[in-house]
Amino acid sequence: MTQQQPFTVIRIYPDFELRHYPKYVLVQAAIESNFATGANLGFRPLFRFITGDNATSTKYSMTAPVIQEEKGATSQVVSFVLPDGVDEATVPLPRDGTVTITRVAPHEAAVQAFSGGWKEKRVRERASRLLIAVRREGLSPRGTPYFARFDPPWKPGFLKHNEVLVRLDSTE
Repeated sequence: MTQQQPFTVIRIYPDFELRHYPKYVLVQAAIESNFATGANLGFRPLFRFITGDNATSTKYSMTAPVIQEEKGATSQVVSFVLPDGVDEATVPLPRDGTVTITRVAPHEAAVQAFSGGWKEKRVRERASRLLIAVRREGLSPRGTPYFARFDPPWKPGFLKHNEVLVRLDSTE
């Protein structure tokens, strides 16, 4: 079974969960593409990296989710979460210039799960609904929503587990 990114549920609201994520390491690819094709284009160099296309030929297990964050109308950042416990200092340099390594500090995020496919209109509506729900509960989003995919592309849409997330300013 694929290792999933660890988190702790802090509170369950009517329309989302408030989660705490401990520190983790991402391997990322910045892709010039629209939303629909960005994930596929970003997946390839990341998969090559975790299967040994790096300076030390180190291999990593595939984890879930695959994260996609828009950085503009034609710019996407696709990320793999490296397995729990991987230290950024030990991650080898990528051979592919589009791949970078990023350490993410512990943080809180509002998360709304959904099933189904990845039609752009659908995920944008989900993001909008999450932001409305977060603000309605008196919380402050930090940045823009991003998306997490947990299942392989061949899994039927109605069985897929997806999430829309947004980081939050401190909830304490």
